[in-house]
Amino acid sequence: MNRRALLSVHDKAGIVDLARGLVDLGWELVSSGGTARLLSDEGLPVTEVAETTGAPEMLGGRVKTLHPVIHGGILADRSNPAHVADLQARGITPIDLVVGNLYPFRSDPSIELIDIGGPTMMRAAAKNHAHVGVVVDPSDYGPVLDELRAGGALSEDTRRRLARAAFAHTAAYDAAIVGWFDEAPAEGAAAGGLPDSLHLALERVQDLRYGENPHQVGARYREAGRTGWWDDAIMHGGKAMSYLNLLDTEAAWRLVHSLGEEPTAVVVKHVNPCGAAVGGDIAEAYVAAHECDPISAFGGIVAVNRPVTQAMAEALTEVFTEVVVAPAYEAGALSHLQGRRNLRILEAHTPTWPAHEVRSIDGGLLVQTIDTLALDDSGRIDRSGWTVATERSPSDAEWSDLEFAWRVAARVSSNTIVLVKDRRAVGIGAGQQNRRDAGRIAADKADGRAVGGACASDAFFPFRDGLDAAAEAGATAVIQPGGSVRDDEVIAAADEAGMAMVLTGERHFRH
Repeated sequence: MNRRALLSVHDKAGIVDLARGLVDLGWELVSSGGTARLLSDEGLPVTEVAETTGAPEMLGGRVKTLHPVIHGGILADRSNPAHVADLQARGITPIDLVVGNLYPFRSDPSIELIDIGGPTMMRAAAKNHAHVGVVVDPSDYGPVLDELRAGGALSEDTRRRLARAAFAHTAAYDAAIVGWFDEAPAEGAAAGGLPDSLHLALERVQDLRYGENPHQVGARYREAGRTGWWDDAIMHGGKAMSYLNLLDTEAAWRLVHSLGEEPTAVVVKHVNPCGAAVGGDIAEAYVAAHECDPISAFGGIVAVNRPVTQAMAEALTEVFTEVVVAPAYEAGALSHLQGRRNLRILEAHTPTWPAHEVRSIDGGLLVQTIDTLALDDSGRIDRSGWTVATERSPSDAEWSDLEFAWRVAARVSSNTIVLVKDRRAVGIGAGQQNRRDAGRIAADKADGRAVGGACASDAFFPFRDGLDAAAEAGATAVIQPGGSVRDDEVIAAADEAGMAMVLTGERHFRH
């Protein structure tokens, strides 16, 4: 009895070569639709599914392979005499290999692109992998042919590996469909909420040097069917990336793209910025960002929103830096940076923001919608919900510093205090268990450079001591959410110091 392969693919890359190789090995080909036409046009002998089943396609192609002749041939347990007898009684020839892949639903989602027959065949073949091979990835065509040529059959380990890939393929497909339903909720459903269930299909795309520590294993996974800026990033030099390199670089790249359109640089260490600044050009912005906290910047991640110039490259190489990421590099600047053998040099496009943040807990996940700043159509901070709480309103220069400080504070671990002067962070107190300590750390780092500048607090001041610390640092304007039972006391302290205070009504905790 000849061995039979059922071929039905959307992605037709490599399918002709696979089919020709199978024919050369004496296999019989069965196919349907566009795959059958392609193979026939290439002069390969192929039997149409409709000819095999005796049932033409119906319902506009919705029913083609859903037939006992097809699924009996795939699902029969060849070691079970009753199954073999059923096949013989009904005149069904076994199918030994199923090759298929599904339409990339995310590219153009619609009801008509919800495949039924394809996933059914794949799952049937994967279930019966003890006897049937199933191939869903064109990159497996060559290895499968090589193994068939060498031994005449696929090994048990290969069939099991291919079966797992098939179930992963259909699981990702179903996850995409569920996601599509969630993106277009039924009429009357609450907007902006969280779905009743999450179906994540992730594929490992990058092995990392190690995890958070060298004894941990780390990898980057990508949502099946999607890409992000990491997938297109160009690495111009440096060692392989570690888990923390990716985590810190992601934080830096997002932050620098949330601070406005002017030349901007940030320095990140342990996921928190230790410097952020706007400059007349990118070299000036980088130098100012580094000056915020030069000690913490040692071994940090640098992100800029302009091409790296020769002047910036020369300044950067004076400091030990783990990663630099930018939209582009001048030729001379790139050559200069590549002289630092261990510096990871990334070129990347603008990042996007996910809909949800996910963290592991025992038995499941914590999920929340992403924390975003309210922006107007021009990308500026939307101040419509902000109020001036003090007797004095901010000056134009103070408003500019307040907005910049608020953007930075929203991306720093809580509790945080950010001191800014001339749209340059001069002191950042991050991740403290109390706001007073965060303020003291920020003031200590600022070392007198916050005079006449702005102070941002990611949450309200529970006591006036936090406000007093900002005043002592020289800040003349403060921005905070408000909402404390002691707001009146804190506002009075600002008035006493002649400070302007803005209440946003929205906090930005980050843990």
